[in-house]
Amino acid sequence: MHYGYFNGTIVPSDQIGVGVTDLGLLRGYGLFDYFLTYNGRPFQWDWYWERFRNSAASLRLPLPLGKDETYAVVMDLVGRADQGDVALRFVMTGGYAPDSISIVKPNLLIMTEDIHPVPPVQYEQGIRVVLDEYVRDMAEVKSTDYKRVILKDSEIRAAGASDLLYQKDGEISELSRSNFFVVSGNRLITPNQHILRGITRRTIMELAQADFEVEERPLLLSELYDADEAFTTSSTKQVLPIVQVGDLTIGNGQVGPKSQYLLDRFNDLIANW
Repeated sequence: MHYGYFNGTIVPSDQIGVGVTDLGLLRGYGLFDYFLTYNGRPFQWDWYWERFRNSAASLRLPLPLGKDETYAVVMDLVGRADQGDVALRFVMTGGYAPDSISIVKPNLLIMTEDIHPVPPVQYEQGIRVVLDEYVRDMAEVKSTDYKRVILKDSEIRAAGASDLLYQKDGEISELSRSNFFVVSGNRLITPNQHILRGITRRTIMELAQADFEVEERPLLLSELYDADEAFTTSSTKQVLPIVQVGDLTIGNGQVGPKSQYLLDRFNDLIANW
């Protein structure tokens, strides 16, 4: 059974309810974060907390708990789940607004969930993504607004693809729920504009320092023609190869050795977390 913390109370997740005047419901005003535990420990907790705190500050939502208090709640919920490793979801909204617009006191939800891993075949064969001319509003904030990918879901499925790759005026930013990398020779390149700065992205950049020239910079669509490999990173995807972008085949259309190498490095890290 999974449990959740909601404004100071811990109960089974299916017993948590949010009032209808919440700004997350009325105005879509909210943020979230999401991470996994490995060997019972939250992965990169310091980095996730920093991002959550910064997102809250950007939306002018005061945090009701400090870092250490929140960590204690997280470990309490992990212990109550009693099922090995879990996913943690934080959701913070503008709270209940009597005038439907003003922030009075934010609502904070923290809960554990089952982990839904990527099917192994996707690591073996890679995935396809669909290009979408779009840049997320306040991309540096992990907002609860995911209407773009939801509206495009049927288009993604019809194309036999797994996700969207956002670009604007020929410059790539990110996938709808993950970051983007290309490998060109010994260079590992990742966009640095109009993106959510992913924690797995940051981890991979650190792991790659010894073996790659890591470039964090604007990345043009035209550079995909010369790319040897491409992959995406996130909490659940880890390092997931991308073999096709729209109608363009990346490299030879197969999962590349350098993507596999970085996935192996990541797996080594989490095995000893």
